[in-house]
Amino acid sequence: MKILGLGVPELVIILIVVLLIFGPKNLPKLGASLGKTVKSLREGMAFDKKDDEEEVVEVVEEEPEPAPAKTTAVKKVVKKKAE
Repeated sequence: MKILGLGVPELVIILIVVLLIFGPKNLPKLGASLGKTVKSLREGMAFDKKDDEEEVVEVVEEEPEPAPAKTTAVKKVVKKKAE
């Protein structure tokens, strides 16, 4: 029996190493978090498939032409000298 190209002896060695690293108290927490991760990954992949099946309709509205720039008039002030 091969799982991901690994035989039973290799899987047993990997499980023993994991047990030594994390300890028996943390294995349930590790398994629960791994299960939640796999579940969310599957839900995310299913969500992507639903998006592909739905028809996407884009409404493109033409942008109005920008208003012409306002020109500001500059008044020239001339002061007469008092004679």
